[in-house]
Amino acid sequence: MSLTTVESPFAEAEIENEAKRLLAKLMHVECDSRHSWNIDTCRSIVPLTLEINALKKEKDAVILAHSYVEPEIIYGVADFSGDSYMLSMKAKEANAERIVFSGVVFMAETAKILSPQAEVIVPDRNSGCSLADSLTGAQLRELKAAYPEAGVVCYINSTAEVKAECDVCVTSSNVYKIVAAMPQKQILFVPDRLMADNIRVEMKRLGIEKEIVSSDGTCIVHDQFDPELITESRAKFPGVKVVSHPECTMDITSESDYVGSTGGMMQYVKQTEAPYFMMLTECGLVERIEVESPEKRFISGCKLCPFMKMNSLEKIRDALISPQPSQLIELEEDLRIRAHRSIDRMFEMS
Repeated sequence: MSLTTVESPFAEAEIENEAKRLLAKLMHVECDSRHSWNIDTCRSIVPLTLEINALKKEKDAVILAHSYVEPEIIYGVADFSGDSYMLSMKAKEANAERIVFSGVVFMAETAKILSPQAEVIVPDRNSGCSLADSLTGAQLRELKAAYPEAGVVCYINSTAEVKAECDVCVTSSNVYKIVAAMPQKQILFVPDRLMADNIRVEMKRLGIEKEIVSSDGTCIVHDQFDPELITESRAKFPGVKVVSHPECTMDITSESDYVGSTGGMMQYVKQTEAPYFMMLTECGLVERIEVESPEKRFISGCKLCPFMKMNSLEKIRDALISPQPSQLIELEEDLRIRAHRSIDRMFEMS
C-alpha cells in the first residue's frame, strides 16, 4: 500500500484517537517488509479506514478479510477475519446488502453462493489463486468420466463451476474428517495434488482404506518451501516449533511439529509454549499472531501470496463508492445452486 496524504473530513482528534488504536494493534508487527508501524504511518492510513468504516454503514456493507491480507485491512476495516472455513460461515450468516471480500476471487464466489441476495464485491478481480485457477469445470467433468465410481471432493480453493461438479466441498480444517466419512473407497480429490498426498498419509494413519486420485494443482506459496530450511533452523534455534499447512509438500509436513489449517495453525501457536516458531505459510498469518500474541517469537520462513497482496484500503474504498462491473461477482443461478449443494454437504459433514 502506498502511503499518501489524504484530504480528510474527519476531525483531528478522531484521526488521532483512531491512529493510536491502530498503532496499539500493529506496533508488534515485524513481518511487514513495506514499512515499520509507528504513529505517523498509522496517521497516514486512518483517514482511509475512517472513510471505509463510514461507507460500510452508509452502504449496509460487511467486510470479510482472509488472514493473509495486509494487517491494516484486518485491524482497520474488517468486520470478520479468519480462514476459508470461518469466513464461509460468516458469509452464510451475513445479513447485509453488500459483502466486500478482501481475499481472492474464489472466496468471493463462495460468499455469493451462500448469500445470493447480497451484492458481493471483490476489490481486485485479478486476485486469483493458483489452486482455483488450475482446474475448470470441464476438466473436472473429464476426470469424473475417467473415475465414475469415485466420490468427488473439492477443496474450497476452487471455482464455483468446480464446486458445482462435486459431491462435497472441504477446507483444510475439515478435509480429513469428511474424506474419512465418504462412503466411496475411491476419492477424486481436486485441485490440490499436495493436499491429496497428505490425505493419503492421514487415512493410512487412521487405518481407513481410501484410494485418493487427484488433479495437479498446487499453491504457489505452500509448494515452494525447502526442507533444508527446517534442518538448519532446528540446529540454529533449539526448541523451535515448525508449523505448516497441508498444502505443503510431504517432505515439509513430515518434518513439521504441527500441520493444519490457517485457523488451526494460529490456535496451535497461541496455545503452545516454545522459544521460537517457524511458520511455513503465508506471511499474513504471522502478522496476525504478532498482533494478537505479541509475546511469541518467530524466525524467518513465511512467503507472500501476490494475489492476497492485491487487496488494499484504496481498492476497498473505491469498490464501496462505485464498484466496477469486473468487481461484482455474478453467478448463473443453476450453477450457484449446484455449488451450494456441495458446500451444504460440507456443513452437514463437519
